[in-house]
Amino acid sequence: QVRLVMKAHSFIRENVPRVLSSVKDKSSTVPIPRISQYLYFLFAPTLIYRDNYPRNPTIRWGYVATKFAQVLGSLFYAYYIFVRLCIPQVHNSSQETFNLRGLVLCIFNSILPGVLILFLVFFAFLHCWLNAFAEMLRFADRMFYK
Repeated sequence: QVRLVMKAHSFIRENVPRVLSSVKDKSSTVPIPRISQYLYFLFAPTLIYRDNYPRNPTIRWGYVATKFAQVLGSLFYAYYIFVRLCIPQVHNSSQETFNLRGLVLCIFNSILPGVLILFLVFFAFLHCWLNAFAEMLRFADRMFYK
């Protein structure tokens, strides 16, 4: 939702001044972006709206399949970490009577698996998922923010 709000803000910030200046100049054509441009912007891995982005001539489907396989691999690895390291901690602590020492041990034993899962989620979404969609949309500017 934060990403969509940021994209909506960028879209409005880029287009409202153009529309207002054309209305103020009483121009015959108002530069309203097409729906296809907005939809492309919604799925493109960028937060800055432009009417046109640099595009690759072809889609490398092998690259897309590799990125989606990496997403699936990351999800399975996160599931493995969760099942092997997190669930036994919570299961063991639920069978004992509640005490502060057990709670602290459970939390500290779950920190490393939690950080590993967080890294996997960042890798899967920010690297793999967004690069796969960038390739499918033929988005050529991978170093846009540099």
